[in-house]
Amino acid sequence: MPAEDRAARMADPLFGTVFTEHMATVRYIEGKGWHDARIQPFGPMGMSPATAALHYGQEIFEGLKAYRTPDGRAQLFRPEENARRLRESAARLSMPEVPERVFLDAIGELIAVDREWLPAGPGTSLYLRPFQFASEEFLGVRPAVEYLFGVIACPVGAAFPGGAAPISVWVSTAYTRAAPGGTGAAKCAGNYAASMAAQTQAREAGCDQAVFLDAVEGRWVEELGGMNLFFVFDDGAVLTPPLSGTILPGITRDSVVTLARDAGHPVLEQPYSLAQWRADAADGRLREVFACGTAAVVTPVGTVRSADGEFAVGGGAAGPVTERLRATLTGIQYGRAADPYGWTRRLDG
Repeated sequence: MPAEDRAARMADPLFGTVFTEHMATVRYIEGKGWHDARIQPFGPMGMSPATAALHYGQEIFEGLKAYRTPDGRAQLFRPEENARRLRESAARLSMPEVPERVFLDAIGELIAVDREWLPAGPGTSLYLRPFQFASEEFLGVRPAVEYLFGVIACPVGAAFPGGAAPISVWVSTAYTRAAPGGTGAAKCAGNYAASMAAQTQAREAGCDQAVFLDAVEGRWVEELGGMNLFFVFDDGAVLTPPLSGTILPGITRDSVVTLARDAGHPVLEQPYSLAQWRADAADGRLREVFACGTAAVVTPVGTVRSADGEFAVGGGAAGPVTERLRATLTGIQYGRAADPYGWTRRLDG
């Protein structure tokens, strides 16, 4: 693609709509394993109407970013954790696991050939979408014997060009995201499809995101449709719902837990009810709430709405703990700050 055309497409891309020129693919056949790894032009992939993934839902994916450091190099953030989570998702859906080396090589080779698509503007990045699906032409309720693993990429602008404004959330009581024994801890397509009805309700209520409660009692806060939640109290403690099989183990979540502890905050991983959330916000004990994930990094939550009314947290403004954690995390991701944890992985030079 001519440089001027690429620059025009990268000028202000809407998330997930502009893709780089190439993609990585690797195929799997039972008895042969992973093979036929290649970089090829980005474009349609021919598949049969009887492709198993279309009928039985064996499809998983990941999300991570490549960042441009101050010296112009490309850098990943904890990609080994994405590779691990993809393997865990595969195991839950009875799919063959993609080896870490294959996962990392596919990303590295794709970025090498599409290096010019790595944005340079403040807060921009190259979003990477590894995915895996059952590609066998077969109708029948059993694990497929053929799969395709791929990686595509899209340049994305700053999530919050003017700063991270607090979002509003709608408490979903009509729908649940996951149940014990289900696929809540797997990053599979069906989980996101199941969350869309609640997200539609959230938009109709004037909210940005839906927050889900547990499926058993309907009282414990779990997570948003695509982000984990954190609560900051007046004594400096930080609480996040525990990973109990119904919550996606976010890599950003895990990073925030580490950063908060190292900053001197006691971090509690324990259940937290909607009723307690409302009460703690009312008496001022709860000072801040934020959500975190790959796309939006760390996002303050200002207003909570439900069928029972609404309430605000911290006056509806972003709090200092949220802002410090976000600044520390993005500093490491973009190479502006030291990485004492060994989280970053340079791809060139």
